Amino acid sequence: MRLDKYLKVSRLIKRRSVANEACDAGRVLMNDKPAKASASVKAGDILTIGFGNKEVRVEVLDVRETVKKEEAAELFRYL
Repeated sequence: MRLDKYLKVSRLIKRRSVANEACDAGRVLMNDKPAKASASVKAGDILTIGFGNKEVRVEVLDVRETVKKEEAAELFRYL
C-alpha cells in the first residue's frame, strides 16, 4: 500500500492530500530514510512523522485497504 494512503487509513494523518504534502516536505521518514508518498508500506516498517515541534514514531503492525475508525489504532504501535 502507498505510504500516503496508509497514513490516511490508519488515521495518523487525517487527509491523504495532507499526508502527500508531508511526504513531499520530508517530514515523513520510513526506517530512518525520507520517504516519498508512493513508497510501499509493509508490516514491520518504522515510520517517523514530524508534526511541527513534535515527532511521532510508530511501527506498522498491519496493512489493510479499509478499516473502521475504532479499529484504526490496531494498524500501528507507538514507539
